[in-house]
Amino acid sequence: MAMITLQNSRSAEITVLTNNFIDNYMPEANGEFVKVYIYLLRLLSDTSVPFSLEQMADHFFCTERDIVRALKYWEKENLLTLTYRNNEDIADITLNIPPVKSEALKPEISTVPISTDRQKTVPLDPSAKPSAKSASSLSPDRVKELKQNDEIVQLLYIAEQYLGKTLTPTEMKKILFFYDELKFSPDLIEYLIEYSVSRGHKSIRYIETVALAWAEEGITTVTMAKEANSRYSKEYFTIFKSMGISGRNPVDTEITLMNTWLKDYGFSMDIIQEACSRTVLSTGQPSFQYADKILAGWKDKNVRTLADIKLLDAAHQRRKLEKNAQKKDTTAKPASSNRFNNFHQRKYDFNEYEKKLLNQ
Repeated sequence: MAMITLQNSRSAEITVLTNNFIDNYMPEANGEFVKVYIYLLRLLSDTSVPFSLEQMADHFFCTERDIVRALKYWEKENLLTLTYRNNEDIADITLNIPPVKSEALKPEISTVPISTDRQKTVPLDPSAKPSAKSASSLSPDRVKELKQNDEIVQLLYIAEQYLGKTLTPTEMKKILFFYDELKFSPDLIEYLIEYSVSRGHKSIRYIETVALAWAEEGITTVTMAKEANSRYSKEYFTIFKSMGISGRNPVDTEITLMNTWLKDYGFSMDIIQEACSRTVLSTGQPSFQYADKILAGWKDKNVRTLADIKLLDAAHQRRKLEKNAQKKDTTAKPASSNRFNNFHQRKYDFNEYEKKLLNQ
């Protein structure tokens, strides 16, 4: 298990969490991501603390993949910087002072190297890909011009009603970005905000993530957005049913994993359902992390169909039988002259056995 050492000379009695983080970053972040960030700060309060991603995962009863997702999220927020080795393993983590949320200011850097030797990176949210454009590309003159448009004035008023507050300059500029750069119609932007709020998210960052995902998928109308949402909702609840879950909606971490299986891994629903069934049989309960391990393993083995899974199962069973047979051969006692030992040993035809497995 690769170990990580945090070096710091500060007092071990205090963990500093800035008001800026509490006011501007914590409300919009997933609770599990906040735990990981605070835990890193806690580790920094000791002068020399060895740790690994595996230990962090055990501490929070999650997977190493979950820890990496949290790190990737905070990197996106500019609260830390990740560097990698040639094999794409994380080499260092640099903690940054939380930047004040103002486009005119850039974050100051306070580097604390953290050496690590584990875990390949994974996309935080496969449904949202980076965009070369951003709200900052809107010039002040263009913003002023758009705010004189009656259609935009009405849209901003509706947005305030959904969000239940007066829009900040940043939030207003994001909405104008959806209109001017992403080419969303006012109706589509209104539905975008309505959809996000209906899921319990009033954060402009969440709304922007959904908007970028829609733009990437080529969604340009409310009808297309509703069809896409309906399609994914159906797939989510099909997966839930395979896990034996009912009576509740998926949470953000579950949606992130399901999007990974559907989009990043590119698996069909029958393969995902097979992984879910095996998860419940193996663990006795639904576990999205366990299912993710199964599906990640199948992706690494280039599984595309249920027939591919059957071949893997047959090959695994064959190796198991061969191993058991070799073990018996090495532990067998020398044959005695007793007449009860004078019989022919049974021979296994593993190729024939594999054919029978595949024809079941």
